Amino acid sequence: MNYVLPFFSLSMFTIVGVLLILSTGSEASIGVNYGTLANNLPPPQQVAEFLLHSTVINRIRLFDTDPQILQAFANTGIAVTVTVPNDQIPHLTNLSSAKQWISDHIQPHFPSTNIIRILVGNEVISTADHLLIRTLIPAMQSLHTALVSASLHRRIQISTPHSLGTLTNSTPPSSAKFRRGYDAQVLKPLLSFLRSTSSPFVVNPYPFFGYSIETLDFALFRPNPGLFDQHTKLLYTNMLDAQLDSVYSAMDKLGFSDVEIVIGEIGWPSEGDIDQIGVDVDTAAEFNKNLIARVDSGTGTPLMPNRTFETYIFALFNENLKSGPTSERNFGIFRSDLTPIYDIGILRPTVINHRRNSQHYLVSYMLTNLFL
Repeated sequence: MNYVLPFFSLSMFTIVGVLLILSTGSEASIGVNYGTLANNLPPPQQVAEFLLHSTVINRIRLFDTDPQILQAFANTGIAVTVTVPNDQIPHLTNLSSAKQWISDHIQPHFPSTNIIRILVGNEVISTADHLLIRTLIPAMQSLHTALVSASLHRRIQISTPHSLGTLTNSTPPSSAKFRRGYDAQVLKPLLSFLRSTSSPFVVNPYPFFGYSIETLDFALFRPNPGLFDQHTKLLYTNMLDAQLDSVYSAMDKLGFSDVEIVIGEIGWPSEGDIDQIGVDVDTAAEFNKNLIARVDSGTGTPLMPNRTFETYIFALFNENLKSGPTSERNFGIFRSDLTPIYDIGILRPTVINHRRNSQHYLVSYMLTNLFL
């Protein structure tokens, strides 16, 4: 801009300073789950370029270690979380196998691909598979030792995601605890490992799976009467806050309230079966918009105030090969041609235009008032 304001130099610098703040402001950290159970998805290279150049998404989570996808995200700077499939967990308790796994799946791609975390399995405790549960922590320990041997342990974390099925007595949040039998034998040593390696506790809270007709507004962050916790005297105005504080309460009871919590999966489907209430495009858009605003606001939760939460929306695409009810195949925020199913404000043109409009308004306002 070439404004000539010879008699108002101080105000001119003030305007320029404000413009610099607006134009260089940091963007929200938004993650998305990149599932591939579909036969109509675009090639990984196209996906990586789209996310990098057309969206503000800067984190992805994979459900495996697909080499094509890992290669596609090389040199993008996008933070990548990979997953060890459940069936591989027992084999990785052996240190040699763990070192080989790191050599085969991580080292060929790192550091050009910004791999930040390895998730060992997915919701292992909820499978009730005794072999997987028994070998989960030893496998995590072996993989961490393998990372240490490769001098990668300060760059790559090891964790594992959990469903809310690990909790009991979760209403109100202050009463929540981990299920008996898993608390002391599995969760306590697991949390101890996470603390010692500065890794987060990853949880998959889904208000979608916990709502009813009566609690739909509570799940969608809409105005509602809320949930009052008599013990803490805290009021919960949305289901996600209540879910996260239930996890926090359970961790606190075991002495691990200092371990970071990461939201590994959360989302809302845009299509469901005919008898499902609140499952449509508009509601999915509403939930994810409100979700992003909530977790990135810095407000935190009643028990964890002033926090932001690393959060991964489920999912990048609809996955037409998934089994189960219709909703399972319709959690995507983008179609296979990379057009949005609904807008939640993560496309770069949307963000840029919004910022330009805000800047234009502010400059016009300041210039107008400058001469009053």
